[in-house]
Formats: sequence, C-alpha cells, structure tokens
Amino acid sequence: MLEETSVFGSELRRARIAAGLTLTELSALVHYSKGQLSKVETGHKRPAPELARLCDAALNTRGALISLVPTGRGTEVTPPGGPREVPSAAPGRRQVLTAGAVSVLGAAAPGGRHPEDWPADGTLLDASRALFDQFRRLGQTAPPAAVLPALAEQTRTLRALAARCGPRTAHGLLTLCARYAEFAGWMAQEAGAVEEALRWTDHAVELAAATGDESLASYALVRRGLVAYYRGDAAGTVALVQGVRSRRLPHRVLGLAAQREAQGHALAGDQDTCMRELDRARALLSREAPDGAGPVLGTSHLTDPVAMTTGWCLLDLGRPRQAAKVLDREIELIPPTAMRTRARYGARQALAHALAGEIEHACELTRGMLSAAHTVDSATIALDLRRLSHTLGRHQRNYAVRELAPLLAFALSPGATAR
Repeated sequence: MLEETSVFGSELRRARIAAGLTLTELSALVHYSKGQLSKVETGHKRPAPELARLCDAALNTRGALISLVPTGRGTEVTPPGGPREVPSAAPGRRQVLTAGAVSVLGAAAPGGRHPEDWPADGTLLDASRALFDQFRRLGQTAPPAAVLPALAEQTRTLRALAARCGPRTAHGLLTLCARYAEFAGWMAQEAGAVEEALRWTDHAVELAAATGDESLASYALVRRGLVAYYRGDAAGTVALVQGVRSRRLPHRVLGLAAQREAQGHALAGDQDTCMRELDRARALLSREAPDGAGPVLGTSHLTDPVAMTTGWCLLDLGRPRQAAKVLDREIELIPPTAMRTRARYGARQALAHALAGEIEHACELTRGMLSAAHTVDSATIALDLRRLSHTLGRHQRNYAVRELAPLLAFALSPGATAR
C-alpha cells in the first residue's frame, strides 16, 4: 500500500510539473489544501479516489492517475450497520406472506378476493399490471424492506396463477412476473443485499426465458453492470454491458446498456469514450418504440435520462462544476412524487457542488434532500452521502458544515429511518 501511495504521489508531481502548475495553483483547481497535496505527492498521505479524479481531470492525464488508485471508489453497496435480511429469490409462503403484503394484494383483487381466486382472464392480467405500477410508486416513497415482501409474494402468486390459466394469459402473467422479480432485485440492491439482488435478477431471467423474452435477459446484464459500477469496478461494468451490443434487441435495452457503459468509462477516467457512448445512448433511446408487452424497463421518472447520466458521469470524470450545472437543470424536472429518484440525484448534485468548492450551497442542497434520503433508506444513495460527508469534512471550519454535520451523521447511522 505504501508503494502504491508513493507511485501515485510521484506521478501526480510529474503531471503537475508537466502542466506548469504549482502546488498552490493545483490546490485552487481541485479544492484540496496545498498541505494535503504536498503530503500526497511525497507519499506521506494515501490519495483518496475523489482526489485522483479531480487531479486527473485538472491535469488531463486521461485516467492515468485514476488507474493508480486501486478499484476506483473501492466501496461495497452496504447500508450502515451491515447487510440486511431480505426475501429470497425462491420465497416460501411463511417467509414472505406478511400482513402488509396480503392487505396490498387483497386491495387490488376483483371483488376483494385473494389473488389465487381471481378469474383467469384479461381482467387478471390488467389488474396485475396496475398493481405493478402501484408497487413502483411505492418503491419511490418507502424503504425497500417495506416493499420486498409484497413483491416476493406477488411473484410467487403470479407463477402459481400462470399454471392455471390458458396459454395467452399464462404468457402475459409470466412476462409480468419476470418484471416483478427484476424490480425485487433492484429493491434488494437498494437494501444493501447485493448477492440477493443478483439472485432475484437471475430469477427474473429464468422467468423471462420461459416466455422467450430475450430483452429482460439482456437487461439483466445492464443491472449486473450497475452492481459492478457501485463496487467501483470500471472494467467489469464495461465488460458486462458490452455483451448486449451484438444482439438484436429493442432500442431501449440497447440505449440503457450504452448509458451503463458510459458510466463504466467515466469511472476509468476515459472521457472521450464515455461521451461517445452517451451520444449512442441518446440516438438509441430516441428511436425506442412503446412496449405494450409490459412495464417499461429502467427509470420512468426522468424526462431526459441521458442528460442526467451525463451529469452523473461528469462527476465521476472529476469535472464537478460541469456536473453541477447539468444536475441543477435536470433535477428540476423530476416529479416531486419520485422521492427516491430525487434523493438519488440530489445527493449527486450536492456532492458536485461540494467538490466544486461551493460548500455553503452544497450544505443547503443536502439539507433539502436528507429527509427524502431518510425515508427511502437506500444503500446506494448512502454511498454518495458518505462521499459527500468526507468532502465536507475537509471544511470543518465552515459554519454551514458544522451545522449540517449532525444531520448528515444521523442519515448515515445504522437504523436511522427506524427512529
């Protein structure tokens, strides 16, 4: 580790001198103190991944400095207090049949009957689709642990119902069941249960395969790419989604894969390839046709997902001021009801402003989104909140930082939402 620190410091000093910058001038560009930079250059202080990204962009080293800090962020998607227990991808009745799940399902059943007593016709499929939309809305405003049991039970119920229906209805139910399982995987990841999230994703692929739905199987690679991204694995993110390129798939799936690949290249500090992939994503998503077979894959709350992903990537590329400008504009377009989405990008927005040296404004933005972050209880959002906390921690003399510190610490403490 000391050798890696020394190598990074030597390369940073070489790149700084080659760019004609003094320590004071580089300090002004990256908003780290001259003393901190000096300790990093001499190998007396370990470089933070955030600093590597900022210096890489400021010195135009095209990912060379980033590559010297192992595994990017090097952070697992784990909530404060450790991983949480979530329903298995092969749920049993006793495990997932909770009072909350039954009440939600029963509320949508025709005539108030239990779902297993629904008639096997188009009404059943329509009701199940409508219920899925309700679950997605609930996932925007509730902790994942409150949503997962009901998703697991509904997945089990739809599988059982498909076995009792005619071919056409059964096909529709299994297709929808796969979407339920895919959504359960996302909720498991939000709960910090990464391995369980991957098992749910695999289960979704198995269900989709039974209906000949290759789109969901390919989208599963996009989902796995997101897991790799949050682990700080740039190469793994890119490799997973590149497997989607050669397939004949809907434009939406190909576009979402291009977005994810752009995020992987951003992690690696490769701005040119990142921007090319974002352009490709925009071209593909602009050609997508409505899918009448089931709910939309990916986010449904962003007016321009490519623009938002661009802001996200610019931050990973060490260009926080540009990222903040894009995120400021795009966050205004997110519906107020999409609490999880607003909290996710709001954390990135605040982090961008903090890294750009706009500390008071970053604190103001953070105050505005912490309540939503408390409510949705997301392990992935917590990653950016920890990055934000670390960044603001370098400015302890700032009054706004000192005022915010207890609130931010509470948001990152184990069981914060349960208090």
